[in-house]
Amino acid sequence: MRVRKSPVVAVAIAALVGVLGVVVVVNTFSGSIKLPKIGPECTVRADGEVTLDYVQMANAATITAVGLRKGMPERAVVIALATAFQESKLENLDDGDRDSIGLFQQRPSQGWGTFDQIKDPRYAADKFYSSLKKVKNYQKMRVTDAAQKVQRSAYPNAYEKWADESAVLARALTGRATGAVECSVSGSPVLRGAAAAAALAEGMRLDWGKGLPESATATEAARLTVKVSTASAGWRYAHWLVSHASATGLERVRFGNLEWHAPDGRWQAVSADGGAGTGRVVAEVFS
Repeated sequence: MRVRKSPVVAVAIAALVGVLGVVVVVNTFSGSIKLPKIGPECTVRADGEVTLDYVQMANAATITAVGLRKGMPERAVVIALATAFQESKLENLDDGDRDSIGLFQQRPSQGWGTFDQIKDPRYAADKFYSSLKKVKNYQKMRVTDAAQKVQRSAYPNAYEKWADESAVLARALTGRATGAVECSVSGSPVLRGAAAAAALAEGMRLDWGKGLPESATATEAARLTVKVSTASAGWRYAHWLVSHASATGLERVRFGNLEWHAPDGRWQAVSADGGAGTGRVVAEVFS
């Protein structure tokens, strides 16, 4: 963008800095202004497009992982995501209507668990899926009808408006789409090296179960590898990793001939030597 130096421009820049709390860098030689990136941190494209922030994306990935770990079909994942969209906007809330809390706004007084249990996204998702599994023919129901059988909300039709967004997320996070989750992560990583690798491994184990990922070797403390037998399994884990990148110090993810890099946030083609192949997902944290 080319601009002339003028008092109006100066005022506009000052206003932007004041409102957003960001620094605008002005190139005095070319006269160009580099504005801060404003918008969603994560974009999911899988026969549709959904934009989320880091927290929402990580919670969506965890909800999906718990469902797959429990052997639930993709339709169940769609229902769970639509429910969490409606109840909490995919945020792990501390409060809600009466004593409702968490991603699904479950209530301790109604037997869903203790406050601390429900505040654990994995526990909350597990409880939701367990209840959904008891609903006869839920896979043939509209999303909102199946969700209502579990939630018993005062607004029984509210879940349906999130059905399309949830289907997009489910296609990507269950591994049916390639390079579909892109999150741009800038700034200093929250963790580095062995600490980051250990935290990432623990997060995967908690979401996906024991044995994932393989333990990093002493000479590869900043790298994790997940062996996979199919492309869909590879993309499940690759998309999960990117979804949790902002809180883990993740720098790169490679699978097949594609690589995701934190600063630009996009999947790019890599050479055969640089790729991870189709049998493993490789994650590297900042050293």
